[in-house]
Amino acid sequence: MMVKQHMLFTLYSICGIVLKDILAVSVAATKNKVRGAQGQVPIVQNMTVTEGGTANLTCRVEHNDNTSLQWSNPAQQTLFFGDKKALRDNRIELVRATSQELTISISEVSLSDEGLYTCSLFTMPVKTAKAFLTVLGVPKKPEINGLTKPVLEGDHITLSCVTSGSKPAADVRWFKNEMEVKGAKEVNASGKTFTVKSSLRLHVNRDDDGVAYTCRVDHVALTATHEETTQVLEVHYAPYVEIRQSTNVPQEGQYLKLQCVPKGNPSPDPVLWTKDGGELPDMDRMIVDGRDLTFTSLNKTDNGTYRCEATNHLGTSHAEFKLVIYDPNELKRATDHALIGGIVAVVVFATLCLIIVLGRYLARHKGTYLTNEAKGADDAPDADTAIINADGNHAHAEEKKEYFI
Repeated sequence: MMVKQHMLFTLYSICGIVLKDILAVSVAATKNKVRGAQGQVPIVQNMTVTEGGTANLTCRVEHNDNTSLQWSNPAQQTLFFGDKKALRDNRIELVRATSQELTISISEVSLSDEGLYTCSLFTMPVKTAKAFLTVLGVPKKPEINGLTKPVLEGDHITLSCVTSGSKPAADVRWFKNEMEVKGAKEVNASGKTFTVKSSLRLHVNRDDDGVAYTCRVDHVALTATHEETTQVLEVHYAPYVEIRQSTNVPQEGQYLKLQCVPKGNPSPDPVLWTKDGGELPDMDRMIVDGRDLTFTSLNKTDNGTYRCEATNHLGTSHAEFKLVIYDPNELKRATDHALIGGIVAVVVFATLCLIIVLGRYLARHKGTYLTNEAKGADDAPDADTAIINADGNHAHAEEKKEYFI
């Protein structure tokens, strides 16, 4: 009995020593692992991607002892643990998995994918790094509302341009034939995206007919281009008329064309030509072709006032032209007289200029010259005294005398 007790005690002692050694080795290994893990830090970067694009999330560790890396989504669902896919989402794929890197890709990114993604390094303790994925909402093609065709001259209209789905809010601008004009902007949030509206109030006139108004959307997600929509205004207005002549000095026997140029929308067609309030008198020499009135050979009986009248459903307008026919011979004589008169005028002008220049020259060189006798006349009572006082008189000077033997 004593022998059995001694053997059991010995066995217990041996087991205790072995267990103690195992625990010591385990503790030492754990301490070494912790010391090694202190130099392991996961490194990630924030990402920005456009909706519908692909985001690559990369987690790196400079020094790793084969500890596993893991990516988790904002809902803390594991996406990949090492090279093992954990979430059933066909958009998420493994790009690279090593002891120092874990890179995954998310294709066809939506706004719901935005958020904080976590990379975990399973050391003791676990170390994490977080990367924020920003998803840009692409604005939709803008729509222009409020335009009816046609618009009447004098109307007040409001054009509105609307684009939705942008994140952050898009910038909406108006252009009138490529020249920017300012509109009133309004921004409304709808979930994670924004709807932007810009309004442009117009007082329409005939100059706006055919003008292109463009709504342009600029956004950070539109890196290479911009979205825009264009509407062209059609303005209806009453006509106004202008008459143009083929020659400025119509002469007898000459050809003359009068062009009636009406401007209106709708286009006023046809036009009506009259002379002095009545019909055209000589339809053989006066030919109406569309809007043109042509005189094949002018004579003085054609003198008078010609009117062109144009009408559309918004009104009537007219223009008048007073025709005066010149005799070629009289015109030549008048031209000769004008030429002679011009020459005479030039000669007279040149003569006047010469007289003025000569007069100025003489005025500058005019002077007073005094004789020696006159130089002393200012203070002398009589002529004899003046002569005596003159500078040239030597009466008071000591005279040299000559003696002849």
